[in-house]
Amino acid sequence: MTTAIEAAALEQVAPGVFAYVQPDGSWMINNTGVVTGDDGAGLMVDTTSTEARNRALLAAVGSVAPGTLRALVNTHHHGDHTFGNWLVPADTPVVGHVHAREDQLAAGLLAAQVLTGPDYGHLEVRPPDLTFTGALTLYLGEREVELHAVGPAHTRGDVVVWLPAERVAFAGDIAFAGGQPFLAEGSVAGYPRALAALRALEPEVLVPGHGPVCRGEEVTRLLDELTGYAAFVDAASREGHAAGWSPLQTARRHADNAYAGWQESERLVGNLHRAYAELDGRPPGERLPLADIWPDMVAFHGGPIGCRA
Repeated sequence: MTTAIEAAALEQVAPGVFAYVQPDGSWMINNTGVVTGDDGAGLMVDTTSTEARNRALLAAVGSVAPGTLRALVNTHHHGDHTFGNWLVPADTPVVGHVHAREDQLAAGLLAAQVLTGPDYGHLEVRPPDLTFTGALTLYLGEREVELHAVGPAHTRGDVVVWLPAERVAFAGDIAFAGGQPFLAEGSVAGYPRALAALRALEPEVLVPGHGPVCRGEEVTRLLDELTGYAAFVDAASREGHAAGWSPLQTARRHADNAYAGWQESERLVGNLHRAYAELDGRPPGERLPLADIWPDMVAFHGGPIGCRA
C-alpha cells in the first residue's frame, strides 16, 4: 500500500497550478489539485479517501504552497474526494455546491462501508461550510478561480473548477479518463449537458477526477468518448426499459460494448438504474438507494467489487 501511495505525484499543469494524480484511478483512488498564489498561499481542489493518502496529499501540497491554505473546494460529495476534509485547518473554508453539502451529510462514511478492503484509518465527516449555486469566483491575489455548477450529472452537486487565464479545468468526476463514469447518484440525461458545459470552456488542460491529465487534442478526444458513452447508456436504457428487462438484464445483454474495456464496467448497471428512474419520470438527481443498486453491480462484476485504496 505504501508503494501505491508513493506512486501519487504532483504534476505541474500551468505555472503555480498542480494536479495530484493517483494511479491507477480506480475506486476511491482519485485526483486532486492545488493552485498557488504569489505569497505562497494555496487553494486545494478536493481531498482523497484514506487517512494515509490524505496525509501524503497534504505533505505534497505543503511542498508547493507552504503559506496559508485559503480554501478547499469540493467538486462533489463522494468520499474519495471529501474524506480528508477534516484534516484541513479548521479556519480554512470548505467550499462546495449546496447539494454537495446536503449529500455529504446524508451519505456519511457510506463509501468506506461499501468499498471494503482498504485501511481507511481515522475518518470524520466535514461538509462544505460555504455553499453556492450557479457560479462563484475566488481569488488568490490576481489569479481567478471560477467554480461552475454543472450538475446533476455524476452527482447533484457537481462543480468544475476553471482557471480562465491558464485554461485549466479540474473536472472532478464529470471526467473519468480510462474508467466508466458513474451516474447512479446524478443524471444520465444531465451528464451530456455537463460535458457540453465543460467543452464550452475550451480547456487546454483537463484534470479528470480519475486517470491521467489530458492536454490539447486529448481533451477533445476524452470529451467525445464520454459523450459517446452517455449516448450508449441512454440508448441501452430505452431499449431495456421498453422491453421490460431489469437494469441488470439490460447490462448483461449489452456487456459486449465499445466501452467494456474501461475500468469499473460494473458501473453500467448503476447508470442503467438511474436511466430507468428518469424514464419512469423521477427527477434527475433524486436519491436512489445505493443498497438496492450495489448488489446488481456486484452480480454484473461476478463477485465482490475490489478497492485498492
